[in-house]
Amino acid sequence: MGKSIHVRALLAKQDPKIPLYSFYIKGSDILKIADVSRIRRGEAGDLIGYQRTEVKRHIDEIADYLNDESSILTHAIILALSTEVSFKQSRGPKVGDQEVIPGVLEIPIREEGQKCAWIVDGQQRTLAVSKSKAAANDIPVTAFVSDDFEVHRTQFLLVNKTKPLPNSLINELLPEVNTSLPPSLARNKVPSALCNLLNRDPESPFKGLISRQTTDRSKDKKAVITDTSLIEVIRNSLNGVHGCLYQYKNVATGEMDIDSIRQVINLYWSVVKDLFPHAWGLPAGKSRLMHGVGIKSMGILMDRVMTQILPQENQAQQRVEQALQPIVSYCAWTEGEWEKLNLRPWNALQNTRTDVKLLSNMLIRVYTGVDR
Repeated sequence: MGKSIHVRALLAKQDPKIPLYSFYIKGSDILKIADVSRIRRGEAGDLIGYQRTEVKRHIDEIADYLNDESSILTHAIILALSTEVSFKQSRGPKVGDQEVIPGVLEIPIREEGQKCAWIVDGQQRTLAVSKSKAAANDIPVTAFVSDDFEVHRTQFLLVNKTKPLPNSLINELLPEVNTSLPPSLARNKVPSALCNLLNRDPESPFKGLISRQTTDRSKDKKAVITDTSLIEVIRNSLNGVHGCLYQYKNVATGEMDIDSIRQVINLYWSVVKDLFPHAWGLPAGKSRLMHGVGIKSMGILMDRVMTQILPQENQAQQRVEQALQPIVSYCAWTEGEWEKLNLRPWNALQNTRTDVKLLSNMLIRVYTGVDR
């Protein structure tokens, strides 16, 4: 019979399908029962896990605090437990009208990568506890039981929504979650899924160029476009009534014509790539076209150009080329100065609201013939 850890726990049934436990466990025992589910991509490109990589300095700071005799750890670690755990109710009278059941929770101990618990929130604290005097202390834990990693990811996002999680981590997780999400998270779900599609689509000019949380930047030098900038472009176009992608969204049902959206994006940005080959695919520090300010500004121009052109129509590519041709001589993506922007140096534009507005307005004026 395998080893297990037994803890006194309280069972609360907020959701009849997902038992919720509250208990204390020795700090040194948490990593015996729980794995950290690191976010990464599998061989088939599917998303695995949800946790960001550990932050050593943050862990050391917490450990230093916990080594102080007067320190206390009040924030509970949140775990997801597999259905392998078992709970034995204890005898005792019911207190008041609380639907809380006391008992003993049995959690099996497994090898790393096969454990029956996963840390949903508190990985840095857990690692700090294991390195400090607090490893001998009883640590508060809240745990829910579910074998569904989608539930794990959803809880991870909801718990961390008010914390400074990297936007790229949140955005990459969103397409994998199918449960209801707050509006502030839901609005990026489809744009993030489109980023995944564009990053893999053989017809996409963005293929392999989008940098996501799972991108290994030390090895993948090709991924030069930050996903958050492209997600913002797609989101604004889908939700704005003047966006070129808005027409492919059923406002009543929320359904979207993903293939048509893909075709519009591929057509427009393929022409951009062809018109500025010297600036395409370079790191953002060497090309303002690949920089957030360039992606967002050209995205705003996309809404002007592509509302007039359907990708299925005859000579669609030629029409996009003709529409964008006037801006070519005025763009200083990689060198020189921006003639229409008071001769600002090519790399002086930054990914700020002010500079995006400045550049996009200039591009639209030239495109419409107002300022040539």
